[in-house]
Amino acid sequence: MVKTIINSNINEAEVVFLSAPYEMTASSHKGTVAGPAAVVEQLNHQIEFFSRRFKKDIANFVKIGHEDLGEDLNKLSPVENAFKIENACQELIKKDKVVFMLGGEHAVSVGHLRALSKKYNPKDVTILHIDAHCDLRNDDSDYNDTESSDLAHSTVMRRASELGFPLVQVGIRTYSEDEYKYFSNKKNNVTVFEWGNGFKIPSISKIVGSIKTKYLFISVDVDGFDPAHMPGTGTVVQGGLEWWYGISLIEQAIAKKELVGADIVEVSPLPDSQLTEYGAAELAYLMIGAKFAKRLK
Repeated sequence: MVKTIINSNINEAEVVFLSAPYEMTASSHKGTVAGPAAVVEQLNHQIEFFSRRFKKDIANFVKIGHEDLGEDLNKLSPVENAFKIENACQELIKKDKVVFMLGGEHAVSVGHLRALSKKYNPKDVTILHIDAHCDLRNDDSDYNDTESSDLAHSTVMRRASELGFPLVQVGIRTYSEDEYKYFSNKKNNVTVFEWGNGFKIPSISKIVGSIKTKYLFISVDVDGFDPAHMPGTGTVVQGGLEWWYGISLIEQAIAKKELVGADIVEVSPLPDSQLTEYGAAELAYLMIGAKFAKRLK
């Protein structure tokens, strides 16, 4: 019998991958609606289950489940989408599941964070946000000439900040004037580590040291990584995190803080390459290993 990383039903699982195939507010390259299924395929059938770090098969020690919100999710308005995801996450979080959201565009994170804020005080949970973009717009009216939304992929961290979550943003390579003003205001509790354009790459210890809370949520937009590592994504920007730097950052942050949830978003599979979905699956599996490191030693 062929083993799979997803090895448990929802009731038994400790970690649940929640697939959210949604891209109604995507502003550039479409295709992220196919991201979750592509990542799950890589998780179950392509990545190596045996961990080089722990010298063990992580899936033998952690119960991992999967729930798919289905293709009808992409027929919903941004408001309806956020509400449905919030309800789904809340049911899982009530049962003490650690939710790993698989997007879909970054807008899917709003519902997840709303649900998390009902269990934890947002002021006690820092979001480590790896992305090329700040996603701090108030709405998408400056580039959307149809019906604008304040729940678009480009607004997700603004909504998270308004909920009270401190933000540590890493890999940022582009932002609007409005976003610059927002993160420059210290009252908003946003720490930005910019990449490129003359900015020195910070030490991992400096980034991890900027996380002041006990709890940690990790939000990875795959365009935060260099496109050489993650070419299949909605809004590609040159430069970005080198692969092993990103892995080390994530593992060290989880080692220092208690991970309470995560998302990996903006995977847009390419017809001639599986590199992005493979990388996203690797990130997800590595995060689970880091979360349960004590059990694996």
